[in-house]
Amino acid sequence: MGGAAKIVWTSADAASAVSATILLVEDDPTVAEVVSRYLTRDGHHVEVATDGLHALVALSETTPDLVVLDLMLPGVDGLEVCRRVREHSDVPIIILSARAEEGDRLRGLDLGADDYLAKPFSPRELAARVRAVLRRVPPTEDEAGPLEHGELHLDPRSRQVTAGGRPLALTVREFDLLTFLMRHPAQVFRRTELLERVWGYSFGDPSTVTVHVRRLREKIEPDPSQPRYVQTVWGVGYRFGA
Repeated sequence: MGGAAKIVWTSADAASAVSATILLVEDDPTVAEVVSRYLTRDGHHVEVATDGLHALVALSETTPDLVVLDLMLPGVDGLEVCRRVREHSDVPIIILSARAEEGDRLRGLDLGADDYLAKPFSPRELAARVRAVLRRVPPTEDEAGPLEHGELHLDPRSRQVTAGGRPLALTVREFDLLTFLMRHPAQVFRRTELLERVWGYSFGDPSTVTVHVRRLREKIEPDPSQPRYVQTVWGVGYRFGA
């Protein structure tokens, strides 16, 4: 199937405004057609890559607003695509895969995916998750000022984080999670609360939050095994150190 791999562009009709450019990496033509139709209906512009290699080529030539990525791809598989993308980009990634085992889900999230949806799936749910990932509410004047705690400095306007003057490379979701926690110091939030208030989901797997907290700690904590900033309140959830 590698020789027949191609990239196909799908766009909303002229009456619809394009709100985002989405790269859909999916080798099943039926799934690709259904997902493209639903995302296009929401006003998005969808590019379809039918294998991992062509997805990487597309990502080297353009910068989409979001990637919907299947794992079981011919040639370069989805996990490898996710790993390579995260080496140089924080573009949001939603993994869409028939691999529903917890180990595969956690590995995908650990490599930097923002969300993981198992097949078979509801196209409406996928469209809702895409909307949630793309939703970026600009900070109000009260929220736009820099946030500081110890050596940690976060600027919501520039979306930059430094620790002791050293810039940190956070993904979009890691930045959003850290911003929310820093804006609510000492408050304890359950994983389901964070999933709703940071991810915008009233559904989903709370382990998504667990993985993102672990990745965030690895980047911002002097000693991730003894977190100073993002603290665990056992049996409840997480809080930002006061």
